[in-house]
Amino acid sequence: MKILLTGKDGQVGFALYEKIAPFAEVIATNKNELNLENSDSIRTFVEKVKPDMIINAAAYTDVDRAESEKLLAHQINAIAPKVLAEKASELNIPMIHFSTDYVFDGLKSEPYVESDQVNPQSVYGVTKWKGEEGVRNHKKHIILRTSWVFSSHGKNFLKTILKLIQEKTSLNVVNDQQGTPTSADAITDVTYKIIKTILKNPNFKDFGTYHVALEGGTNWYQYACFINEEALRLGLKTTMTSQDIKSISSDEYPTIAKRPMHSRLDTTKIKKTFMLELSDWEAEVASILKLALINT
Repeated sequence: MKILLTGKDGQVGFALYEKIAPFAEVIATNKNELNLENSDSIRTFVEKVKPDMIINAAAYTDVDRAESEKLLAHQINAIAPKVLAEKASELNIPMIHFSTDYVFDGLKSEPYVESDQVNPQSVYGVTKWKGEEGVRNHKKHIILRTSWVFSSHGKNFLKTILKLIQEKTSLNVVNDQQGTPTSADAITDVTYKIIKTILKNPNFKDFGTYHVALEGGTNWYQYACFINEEALRLGLKTTMTSQDIKSISSDEYPTIAKRPMHSRLDTTKIKKTFMLELSDWEAEVASILKLALINT
C-alpha cells in the first residue's frame, strides 16, 4: 500500500504521517518536495509515484493574508486539489481531502450538516469550497470538513493562548464566534479508520463529504478561559487568572477576513457510517496541555 500524503508539516499532516507510516509506504511531502503552486509539477509527481491512495492535508490556511494573496490561496486550496483528484481518477484510486467549517456563513443556529448550503464569507472559505468541488469530480473521494484544529505541533489558538498566559497580564478574546475545537489527533484517528475501512472493503461505496469535529461547542473566550484554568490545574506557571481574560465582541476585534459566527459541525453522518465515537473537546485540550507540562 503506497500513500501519497501532502502537507506533512501541517498539524493534520504531521499527525497522520506518524499514524499511518507503520502500516503503509507513505510518500509524505511538504511544499519544498511537492510544489502545489505548479499544476504540471503535481501531475508529474503523481505519475512518478503511482500511489494507491492520495491524502491531501496541504492547504493555504492564513485566513487574513488570503484576502491579499488570492491567487496563491486559490492555487493551493482550489486548483491543487482538483489536479490531485484528476490524477486519482486516472489511477482509479481513493482520495481523502480536508476542508473547513469556513465554507459556511455562520448564520445557522444549529450545527451544520453536510447537505447545508455553503456560503463562504472569506477568500479562504471560497478557495476551500472550490477545492471541494474539484475533488467531488472524482468518484472515489472522501472530503472531511473540520474546525478549529489544534495540536502540540504547528501554530494554533491553544498554543498561542498557552504562550500568552505565561507572558501577559491580561487578554481580550472574542466571545461571539461559536465552534468546536478539534484535535489533529482526533482527525487522524478518524482518517485512519476510514483508510482501514476502504482497504478492507473493495466494494466500499460510502464516498462523499463528512463532518468531523469533537463533541460539544464553545466560543473563543470560553476556550481561552478553559485553557488557562486547565493549565493552572496542571501546575503550569501562568501570569494571569481567567478573570484577567476579558470577553469582547467581534466588532471590538476587527479582522481582515470575515469569520463565520457559528460554525459547529454535525457529525452524525460520519459516526454512523464508520461506527465512530468522538471525545469531548475539553478532554482533548487537556491531553495536549498535559504534554506541554511534560515538555516543560
